[in-house]
Amino acid sequence: MVKILDEQINKIHFIGIGGISMSALAEIMLNQGCIVSGSDRSSSKLTEKLKNKGATIYIGHSADNITDQQLVVYTAAIPKDNPELLEAIKRNIPIMDRAEFLGLVMKKYKNSIAVSGTHGKTTTTSMISLILYRAHLDPTIMIGGELDAIGGNLRIGNSEYFITEACEYKGSFLQFYPKIGIILNIDADHLDYYKDIEEISQTFVKFSKNIAKDGILIGYAEDKRVKQILQSSGVQILSYGIDEGTLRASNISYNERGCAEFDVVKNNEILGRIRLNVPGKHNILNSLAAICCTLSLGIDFETIKDSLYEFTGTHRRFEKKGVKNGITVIDDYAHHPTEIKATIQAAKNYPHKKLYCIFQPHTYTRTLTLFDEFSKAFNGVDKLILTDIYAAREKDLGLVNSKMLADAVKNNGVDVIYIKEFEEIIKYINENLSNGDVVITMGAGDVYKIGEEFLKG
Repeated sequence: MVKILDEQINKIHFIGIGGISMSALAEIMLNQGCIVSGSDRSSSKLTEKLKNKGATIYIGHSADNITDQQLVVYTAAIPKDNPELLEAIKRNIPIMDRAEFLGLVMKKYKNSIAVSGTHGKTTTTSMISLILYRAHLDPTIMIGGELDAIGGNLRIGNSEYFITEACEYKGSFLQFYPKIGIILNIDADHLDYYKDIEEISQTFVKFSKNIAKDGILIGYAEDKRVKQILQSSGVQILSYGIDEGTLRASNISYNERGCAEFDVVKNNEILGRIRLNVPGKHNILNSLAAICCTLSLGIDFETIKDSLYEFTGTHRRFEKKGVKNGITVIDDYAHHPTEIKATIQAAKNYPHKKLYCIFQPHTYTRTLTLFDEFSKAFNGVDKLILTDIYAAREKDLGLVNSKMLADAVKNNGVDVIYIKEFEEIIKYINENLSNGDVVITMGAGDVYKIGEEFLKG
């Protein structure tokens, strides 16, 4: 039984329980002794895991799944006409969206950490999580990806420490009131919901105001929008960057895999040298955010250094999937132009003869609103293969497609080809790539299946 909004709640139903965040919340509630049920469109590893832990799982959404539950939690992806949501309203069962529920869970922890930003949330949250775990602080961890060190996306601890990602989509993170809030960067995204970058920035301002009065705001000093928020914050601030910030990286070098080594400098004092096992400049910045956070919690630099060296990434973040016939397959979740550029930059430092990229755009809205940025994001690859847009929650209105994007990319000087079917892309890899080549499957949809099937065949 758990206390929610001053009421003792014992039975909770999760609509969309198979989602990575919803499944984690459901497991936390199971661990607290609640009776948990939930539904989703299809079964998965996450729903099977919950089932094995005692949850009642329904495949498919039906009003019959709502019986005597005391609370129904739903995700932002659930439409208002969902039969379970309507049934809960009909029965006067309280309903709550995922973000509000997570915010209430976070309030139970004295030291809650929320990692926000357009890019890098999962990696930075994972870095901090590993450091806290190796420092024996026994944290509860919720990550938007899978971290091998904790056996997945969730770790339930027994301490005052809680860490999670804080997503800005539909203002979800405005339901969070963390002790430590982190803003990694602010970029134009989710323009199916936000009017423009200014509205996005103002939402991050509101997030910063939710940080506890005795808390800390950590931000990237070289992002002009983040910098403005830091300057107007009413709480203690820590900043980081390469050339600016409380904490800076200097004497940077890269090894043969594109992984950085650098000195950490605080107020002109060198704290020590960090060696990363994840590639790219963007991961220097992610690690600096993690260092700021964990130093503020009193964790010693040696533990931080050793934990960051141990960190080899989460699944779907520049993840090496395997090698076949001398062809290396890497998978990356990048689905925004800024992320794509960072991943390609990291890949250019990775040993390769030719660099191939297979990109699956994610949602029609993002592809359309950032079309020009996408068309210029692939410089540096030897060959780009574009496949169809992954619709996710959207319908195709015929306003944009991958053929149009391929033409625009080609006009910007990149060798590009459009291939619709995954099977045809695998055939292309087999016929055109050779020993020493690297291929990156890239996108937030199911493009990773191409690399996995190629490696199997």
